[in-house]
Amino acid sequence: MPTSATPSTITVKLSPSGRWSVSLLVDVEIEALPPSGNQVGIDLGITSLLALSTGEKIANPKGFKVKYRKLRRAHKALNRKLKGSNNRDKARIKVARVHQEIADARKDNLHKLTTRLVRENQTIAVENLAVKNMVKNRKLALAISDASWGELVRQLEYKCDWYGRTLIKIDRWFPSSKRCGNCGHIVENLPLNIREWDCPQCKTHHDRDINAAKNILAAGLAVSVCGATVRPEQSKSVKAGAKPLKGKKQKPK
Repeated sequence: MPTSATPSTITVKLSPSGRWSVSLLVDVEIEALPPSGNQVGIDLGITSLLALSTGEKIANPKGFKVKYRKLRRAHKALNRKLKGSNNRDKARIKVARVHQEIADARKDNLHKLTTRLVRENQTIAVENLAVKNMVKNRKLALAISDASWGELVRQLEYKCDWYGRTLIKIDRWFPSSKRCGNCGHIVENLPLNIREWDCPQCKTHHDRDINAAKNILAAGLAVSVCGATVRPEQSKSVKAGAKPLKGKKQKPK
């Protein structure tokens, strides 16, 4: 905490794992970062946590999966203890500590990642995904929750605001994966198991995630510069008699 800052609120908490924490609320002036000429589009996924328009893929650490066996053993030990006993209380704390380890590792990874992206890029474009709707898919809910897309975007939002960067959210219905980044052709069907594809129009070979990230950046810049829609093909399809898109978007990767 800066030496000149005076905390207006001090909050002390005891977590279920038995760890004490103290949070201080202070009013300080955050200095903006020097301007950067870099800009990046981000495609969120599960196989790779992030795919960047620069061609880089950032692996998903899958913190819950790493600690799953340890957590399972701790839960089994808890279930064997007599309710109301001291041993059960000790076992409960062990379970809570494993959950704390998972949460801490996840937050640490996200903070390092978002801080790096904000420091390196002046403009960041992401999709405005409906994560709350997507986790209703039982088969993918655990993987999506473990990836913490919502928390990642939340951190990007406030860090961009702090350090003078620009975060652009584009429409979740924008066909970032199906659109050819070279000629703009949109394929009708692109199953999730297809990670690379060739454009039938211009024959360009695409990595699914990298191509999506490049399209997200292009759409974000279009919105930023002229406020253009990123879904021109929807209006065309509606004019042709097709039904407008409804429901939630499922975008696991």
